[in-house]
Amino acid sequence: MNKVLTVAIGSDHGGFDLKQRLIPFLQSQGHRITDCGAYSKDAVDYPVIAHAVATRVADGTCAFGIMVDGAGIGSAMAANKVPGVRAAACYNEALAKNSREHNGANVLTLGAGQTTLKQAQSIVSVFLGTDCTETRHKRRVQLIMDIQDGRLSGNRPGETSTSTQGAQVDLSPQDIERIAGRVKELIGHSGGSTAPEPALRMDAESLAQMIDHTILKPDASRADVEQLCREAVEHEFFSVCVNSAWVPLARDLVRGSNVKVCAVVGFPLGASPPQIKALEARKAIREGAKEIDMVINVGALKSGDDKLVLEDIRAVVEACKDGRALSKVILENSLLTDEEKVRACELSMKARADYVKTSTGFSTGGATAEDIALMARTVAPRKLGVKASGGVRTYDDAMKMIAAGATRIGASSSVKILEQARASN
Repeated sequence: MNKVLTVAIGSDHGGFDLKQRLIPFLQSQGHRITDCGAYSKDAVDYPVIAHAVATRVADGTCAFGIMVDGAGIGSAMAANKVPGVRAAACYNEALAKNSREHNGANVLTLGAGQTTLKQAQSIVSVFLGTDCTETRHKRRVQLIMDIQDGRLSGNRPGETSTSTQGAQVDLSPQDIERIAGRVKELIGHSGGSTAPEPALRMDAESLAQMIDHTILKPDASRADVEQLCREAVEHEFFSVCVNSAWVPLARDLVRGSNVKVCAVVGFPLGASPPQIKALEARKAIREGAKEIDMVINVGALKSGDDKLVLEDIRAVVEACKDGRALSKVILENSLLTDEEKVRACELSMKARADYVKTSTGFSTGGATAEDIALMARTVAPRKLGVKASGGVRTYDDAMKMIAAGATRIGASSSVKILEQARASN
């Protein structure tokens, strides 16, 4: 069940129509709405309405605010003048997710001239459904508030002092050690050293938040799924990834934690019709899945039937958007040429998926750094995530994938990977 929120909403005359159509959408999600105006298409000054929305968030009357004007920019500027408000103008779901997850935004501003109703609904759903939970993000949000309250100071114009007095510099001993090592290496390079660049390293806590802890083997038992979920909660992995039949159990086992449930659909062959995949996705989402990893119709792609592949992906993506879940598209790269991988990525972007993923782990090969780099370059224009899955068994494997462009890792050896991360850092 979605969390019920109190939401202040407002608009100027240019955003009136979009605001009026968003209100019933929000109410259909169970949220309680406070309408701060405008109440007609008569001309009004957006800063006045933005201030009314922001004030209700700042004083705790409402948990979140939404403001709609022509572009969303002016209202964000106005709302951010109210102490306690962090307003973000968002034009897509990725920005909405980032503004909440990384910046703890509490007011969303939309541009009626930039955003359709369907896009606005998706942006609003992601914004209200995303939390800022990671310690490093919370700390940086606090730094934002410290600036507002005058507790974070920097050099005045014209000063060249490098003093950090008045600024919070929160570096762990491990951070300081890594920085010192890098400085020594740079000094060595300046003296003619030919030492290679160090490999990417990541601490276990940060890495855990990029991992979908996975069990997809056909003989996985209830006890196996229970162990998977215990490990995910203990190590704070981003999600557990299970076959769709196990979603209700996984949902119950991770309840109360930040671990999400991810379900695979059309797995592992991808050869079922789009309608069946969509039904499987919708059922998994109703039962608690927050992410869906679907396998494309590989045969259709190799046959050049891009229309069917697009229909296949889009059917699941639309189910995910309706259910406020993320969608990932599994390409099964070991069966594809580079040209086919690029086409599959392009079709995933066209279908508005959230991620592309390398493989199921059930075919002739798994993730490679070369494939990750190719996929990351291809989806960069739409900023899709890239998930490396299949054969990622060690910390070094994970680092290679992330260095190549992976933003999520799917692994069944996740606990071992974290143990190696702790030993390495």
